[in-house]
Amino acid sequence: MKASESPIKGLFVVDLDLHEDDRGWFKENWQNAKAVGLGLPKLSPVQNNISFNHFLGVTRGFHAEPWNKYVSVTSGKVFAAWVDLRKGDGFGQTFSTEITPGQAVYVPKGVANSYQSLEDNTVYTYLVDGYYEPSLKYSAVSLFDESIDVKWPIPLSEAIVSDKDKTQNPLLKDVEPLELSKIIIIGANGQLGSELHARYPDATALDFPDIDITSNESLGKINWSEYSTIINAAAMTDVDGAETDNGRTKAWAINSTGVANLASIANKYGLTLVHISSDYVFDGKTPNHTETESFSPLGVYGQTKAAGDIAASLAPNHYILRTSWVVGNGKNFIRTMFELGQKGVSPKVVSDQTGRLTFVDELARAIAFLLDNKPAYGTYNLTNDGKVASWADIASRVFEIGGFDAKVIPTSTAEYIGDKTGISPRPEHSDLDLTKIHTAGFNSTDYNERMEEYIRKELL
Repeated sequence: MKASESPIKGLFVVDLDLHEDDRGWFKENWQNAKAVGLGLPKLSPVQNNISFNHFLGVTRGFHAEPWNKYVSVTSGKVFAAWVDLRKGDGFGQTFSTEITPGQAVYVPKGVANSYQSLEDNTVYTYLVDGYYEPSLKYSAVSLFDESIDVKWPIPLSEAIVSDKDKTQNPLLKDVEPLELSKIIIIGANGQLGSELHARYPDATALDFPDIDITSNESLGKINWSEYSTIINAAAMTDVDGAETDNGRTKAWAINSTGVANLASIANKYGLTLVHISSDYVFDGKTPNHTETESFSPLGVYGQTKAAGDIAASLAPNHYILRTSWVVGNGKNFIRTMFELGQKGVSPKVVSDQTGRLTFVDELARAIAFLLDNKPAYGTYNLTNDGKVASWADIASRVFEIGGFDAKVIPTSTAEYIGDKTGISPRPEHSDLDLTKIHTAGFNSTDYNERMEEYIRKELL
């Protein structure tokens, strides 16, 4: 078994080992590990289709459905041709070859596929990694477009072509190039979602009520075949509110059921799912949490986030970014402390909860790193780098940078809560081990430096 890439990027011709004797032949038509070893992308087929062609000259195409395809022949012979309809320099590039039982071709998403049977009773078969949706219109281009340089063995005027392929497919000049790296950002109105939309201005950015991840009806209105990546920045983040009757229901719906719905969609359409997790999936009894640590959430919010992590991990192509102490451009801990310092207030701030800050631009930069560099799928811890500190330490540094006369008063969590009710327990240690993402090649910035930059640029 060997493979060679064609002039169309990502389209590979595979020579198969055909074991023949007087009884017939045997072949391994597709073997994922071997194919990947040859340089082909990993294929996760969900369907096997077979097209039987009674006569010499049956011609079908050009069709560009939104899935990767692995085509082969089990009986007979075909002349196969392809046109690249993907946006970019390769748009309009063609390639053709004969396929017998000893060959197969890996066809990437966005490349229009066609073939012509060269023998009676030809059996053409193909694996696909996406499902056909009858309600959707898929991209195609006319077989009869003279600008497409394909030398058909049997002239199309003599070939057997369906009425649809004769009349309904557009000329190449009228085809809108396919954008296959489209991103959909869910939770786009939040601090992280807004940062992501600024980074990906061409992405589809949605938030409630335009999308409701807890509703299959709402999710069903989106043409998911247009996308390659889902970034889920939606969450119910009211930690204390999650302990109430209504909040508990809302947290479970958004943070777990909604994520399960997105994972199911990612699985069905072969999409990459990026999901944001939290240090609250741990009880914080020990510091420096790793990605492999067992879940041990203290409250409802942490429980729902842990369930969401499990759900997200069921998508074959997933990145779960576990983060903590997020700072965005709206109301946040740094801004609150700064405003108190300006007013001369000496706030009591908890000194027995420790961690690192995560600025939303750092989180967005890490997401872009994963999507651009494609390290192994899985869970990655992500915060800004720097020395682990308490909330009181960070507040004191805000006051120092601001030059305020008032002082931060360190206090314990127990003292801070006092006789308040409805307070969810917090992890004592929220710091996350960053070794895995650093090993993958991501360089974190120090939160102390980023905090000073933020204060001087945004608040002073």
